[in-house]
Amino acid sequence: MQNSHDHHSHAPTKRTKLIFAIFFNIAITVAEYVGGLFSGSLALISDAGHNLSDVLALMLGYAGEKVYEREPDKKYSFGLKRFEVFVALVNALSLVGIGIYIVYEAVARYIHPVQIDIRIMIPVGAVGLAGNLLSMLLLVKERHSNLNMKAAFLHLFYDTLSSVVVIVAGIALYVTGWLLIDLVVSVIIVAMIIWSSLAIIRESMGIFLQAAPPHINTDDVYRDIAGLKHVGSVHGLHIWSISSSEVFLSCHICIGDADAEADTDEVIRNVNSMLEDKYGIRHTTLQVESVKICSDVGTCCR
Repeated sequence: MQNSHDHHSHAPTKRTKLIFAIFFNIAITVAEYVGGLFSGSLALISDAGHNLSDVLALMLGYAGEKVYEREPDKKYSFGLKRFEVFVALVNALSLVGIGIYIVYEAVARYIHPVQIDIRIMIPVGAVGLAGNLLSMLLLVKERHSNLNMKAAFLHLFYDTLSSVVVIVAGIALYVTGWLLIDLVVSVIIVAMIIWSSLAIIRESMGIFLQAAPPHINTDDVYRDIAGLKHVGSVHGLHIWSISSSEVFLSCHICIGDADAEADTDEVIRNVNSMLEDKYGIRHTTLQVESVKICSDVGTCCR
């Protein structure tokens, strides 16, 4: 009961923070886009595009948190926990798309240079920086709670960095008058955008493809189960994630020949205890056999 109470009292706070961050980033996006149009700065427009992806990320993050809380039912026996992974993947892919557009604009402006008004570029960049810092502070404590919140926070983190880069570029442009600085900064922002996306894309795809979590070595788990008391052999071992924070395991355990009368409940308790203590795996399906029921050519443990 305590865990349920903690979960429900914490979740509304997280969603409230997301709502505030959404409004901050809508204001930043409008300010930077208008400022980019009036100043002629592609770096500002690039940052506005990144901020627009922040708005999308935070809105999807909010939806993901609400859907994540849905209780399991007969149709969705796991609930909708994997929705937060889908949201994170959409966010990351949207960043890549925005990055490609910015590179296209940078090439176009290299061919046809546009004059830039520093008097607009630097103050608007400072507004963007302040808004992003405030949004980051709102979500900093939630950034490790799940992959969805990690994706949303990374959007804000890299957009904060890009706002700093925009301001530095404006100062450099004021000192040197070199228009190419604005384009170089835009490409740097794109590099940060894509870098922040790739890790989330890899992790999301790993979960969807039911790969073993990167922090768990399947061979180690196999050896640890096989080394427990009364366990003769292990086969049909599967480890996968249902979300960014919940790992599932299933396997068949053959009792050793000398332990034919072993208490199977004790075997299951020992395996579950080891998996939770050593690997944090709390969701298991264990089939204990006195003989190997599945043949090597069968399908039951593939």
